[in-house]
Amino acid sequence: MSNPLLHFAGLPKFNEIKPEHVGPAVDSLIAEGRALVEQLATSTEAPTWQNFAVKLEDHSEKLGRSWSQVGHMNAVVNSPELREAYNDNLAKLTDFYSDVSQDERLYAKFKAIQSSAAFATLSDTQQTIINKEVRDFKLGGAELPAEQKVRFKAVSEALSKLGAKFEENILDNTNDFKHTVEHLADLAGLPEDAIEAAQEAAKADGKKGYQFSLHFPSYMPVLQYADNRALREVLYRAYATRASELSKPEWDNTDLIRDILKLKQEEAQMLGFNNFAELSLATKMADTPKQVTDFLDTLAKRAKPYAQQDMQALTVYANKLGIADMQAWDVAYVSEKLRQEKYAFSDQEVKQYFPEHKVLAGLFKVTETIFGVHVRKVDAPVWHPDASFYEISNSDNQPIAYFYLDLYARNHKRGGAWMDECISRRQHANGIELPVAYLTCNFSAPVGGKPALFTHDEVITMFHEFGHGLHHMLTQVDEYGVSGIKGVEWDAVELPSQFMENFCWEWEVLCQMTAHVDTDAQLPRELFDKMVAAKNFQAGMQMVRQIEFSLFDMRLHGDFDPNGKLTALDLIEQVRDEVAVMRPPHWNRFPNSFSHIFAGGYAAGYYSYKWAEVLSADAYSLFEEMGVLSGEAGTRFKNEVLAKGGSRPAMESFVAFRGREPSMDALLRHNGMA
Repeated sequence: MSNPLLHFAGLPKFNEIKPEHVGPAVDSLIAEGRALVEQLATSTEAPTWQNFAVKLEDHSEKLGRSWSQVGHMNAVVNSPELREAYNDNLAKLTDFYSDVSQDERLYAKFKAIQSSAAFATLSDTQQTIINKEVRDFKLGGAELPAEQKVRFKAVSEALSKLGAKFEENILDNTNDFKHTVEHLADLAGLPEDAIEAAQEAAKADGKKGYQFSLHFPSYMPVLQYADNRALREVLYRAYATRASELSKPEWDNTDLIRDILKLKQEEAQMLGFNNFAELSLATKMADTPKQVTDFLDTLAKRAKPYAQQDMQALTVYANKLGIADMQAWDVAYVSEKLRQEKYAFSDQEVKQYFPEHKVLAGLFKVTETIFGVHVRKVDAPVWHPDASFYEISNSDNQPIAYFYLDLYARNHKRGGAWMDECISRRQHANGIELPVAYLTCNFSAPVGGKPALFTHDEVITMFHEFGHGLHHMLTQVDEYGVSGIKGVEWDAVELPSQFMENFCWEWEVLCQMTAHVDTDAQLPRELFDKMVAAKNFQAGMQMVRQIEFSLFDMRLHGDFDPNGKLTALDLIEQVRDEVAVMRPPHWNRFPNSFSHIFAGGYAAGYYSYKWAEVLSADAYSLFEEMGVLSGEAGTRFKNEVLAKGGSRPAMESFVAFRGREPSMDALLRHNGMA
């Protein structure tokens, strides 16, 4: 019990976990799991929920909890030693999970429970878990002939390794790039805080001048504000060619893409599907790849005329700025200039009103008002000084959930923003295990003695990830297999996150969560009105960009032949022919850093963002009808969507909340395309 990864009595001991703890903990838990499987598989006792399913869940929870700590630290405080421990033990875990998912004896016992007379006496949630287990054993290869099981397991292990390597290559390439500018005059147009951060980065690296990286808080201000076009191109080129043959050979993801696609195709065909897209949709709300592509095509037809108008306006304005041949590294810059002229404000101006402490207080206030809970900061061991810990309690001041918050970008931390599960709500013999979430972002850290300041887009991102967190933390499901976000169809999992984004556009919310960093003044109503007027600025371009990624993903995992002459790069160019209004340069290698689909679980599922946006916009329309901060609407959303987790189909939860099936109208209206 001296190993902190084998500590299950409370919160993780992040202040004690070291790379050398990983192997012994995983070995111990896998050995325990194999012994349990053998005991249950060979038992002559008739399998029931209590004597069979619960015991497997008990072990699954322990192993999942321990490994979540390892995976999280590997993502946020990566080191060579931790990476090696992670990869070595990822292979062991994949091997163990493959063996379990293919065990015909366990599969037979789950089917026996499903077909028993006692099945009708189980709760709806318990029946859901049993049904999903039977489905997942089929998808895990339990029905394959013995010789195919060996190959299926090898494919699963290879995909696990390749996905991890894909992510590592992006991280290493991102961490490696540094570009130093010697003269302040070359940084004209850049905001003061971006210049100050670049100066501090150079100083920390023992250099003079100003140092820029590919981490988003350093990269994006250059693309958006730097008058120096050559500097914009340098950073754009480095970012757009990450993990490709145009970067260092050891980080090139090109072959990994082909290998991953081949293995996914093989996996799908072994299970009787025509392609991986069909396999992926077996556990989602959408039924067929055609249904998804029809949905995307419909959206594209509605959005493309708006996108073309956006592009025309941008091109005309670029010419006014003296840029006759607008390139990809000019788009953000020209867009920001056009927005400032059209709406008379800049992102940088707005940013001064969103210091971290006010944003967090505002986010928590919304949560408390509509969901009837309370959020407060408490002490707990964390993995880095940037991280903090919070408690959520109910109206009786009883704790119901917790979360870790890690907001700032830094070296050795994976890019992007995400929520993940640390501990899941579950009924134990001695009571309810309360859920704990990880909430991670990559925002600019404080500079110059001032608090961290967030752009409005970053505020939206924070609300988005907190929505995922609420889905995990406000569940009332006591069974592990469908508690929180577990068991929720992947194309519905973005519903609560995108729903929460809407509050970032409400005056009664924003006026309470702003204070100018220098004057403490509230966001002026006049500036807010300009922000709302600009809300759908380039909404058409943004939507066709998401559709481009979604169609590329679905076709890549659909009828694309990974053994053919056509490459992933060729395919995305074909998709761009259909939907794009802005073409990146021929050397752009976007697929090589598309970790969502090659390393992040969104393979043949990236469309989920738009699919769930239909649900979230329609869900929010009830708040527009009943009152933005309506406690009644909030209680309904909490009880019918968040509380239910994966215990019933997402469509049932939506209909129970909204009183009808979703409509696309609210999404188009929110995007100015009604």
